[in-house]
Amino acid sequence: MSQQVDVIAGTGLDLKARKSHWPARLDFVQSASGLLLGLFMWGHMAFVSTILISNDAMYWVTKMFEGQFILGKAYPGIVAAVVAVVSFLFVLHGLLAMRKFPANWNEYRSFASHRKMLRHEDTTLWWVQAWTGFALFFLASVHLYQMLMHPGDIGPYESAERVWSGRWWPLYLVLLFAVELHGGVGLYRLAVKWGWFEGKDPNRTRIMLKRLKWAITIFFLTLGLLTLAAYMKLGHERRDRVGERYVPSWAAPGGQR
Repeated sequence: MSQQVDVIAGTGLDLKARKSHWPARLDFVQSASGLLLGLFMWGHMAFVSTILISNDAMYWVTKMFEGQFILGKAYPGIVAAVVAVVSFLFVLHGLLAMRKFPANWNEYRSFASHRKMLRHEDTTLWWVQAWTGFALFFLASVHLYQMLMHPGDIGPYESAERVWSGRWWPLYLVLLFAVELHGGVGLYRLAVKWGWFEGKDPNRTRIMLKRLKWAITIFFLTLGLLTLAAYMKLGHERRDRVGERYVPSWAAPGGQR
């Protein structure tokens, strides 16, 4: 008995039974990495969609990220460095997110039955996020590796040829839906989890955030589909001239190109 009292009243309670802060820290890192990846996703879509403006606009954005307008010369290695950082965040976020996946069949069955019984929309959104995240392990990894190994093959002609002649468009089509659904749900859940924009009425705020989340998702899906279609169209038109590098209108001899 005295031994048990010593454990309860002594140093055992203060040190050995003390709760670890690591789960909270890992949860914060998961949230922070997810936020960064979500914002990058939106920025990436905005940049690649410049093909809808013109070939020159897309070329200008590409060379801007390669440092040409600051360094006087394009360095695709800058793009590779950015892709490497994004890849690190992607792997880190994925590993941390796996902590919350069902670890075995019993856990999966228990969650599925509870989800079906509760019919709670946010729980269903988490399930969508889990499945799209699983798909991204494969789809996004392939895309990131390709960009990491060939950072110089980005441009109006180069990207269009990869999409059409390289037969990447099926992967990009599925990847578009996976990343937009996953990222949109993730950013919504972050706002709810950390109480961003909570205001005086959290329930009303949650409803507004959910509507905003779907509006943004639909917007980026539409923008992504139009962008992919534009690259496919350009790639199809240039299917007999694969390998030709794009020359902007201001640098092409004889004016517009």
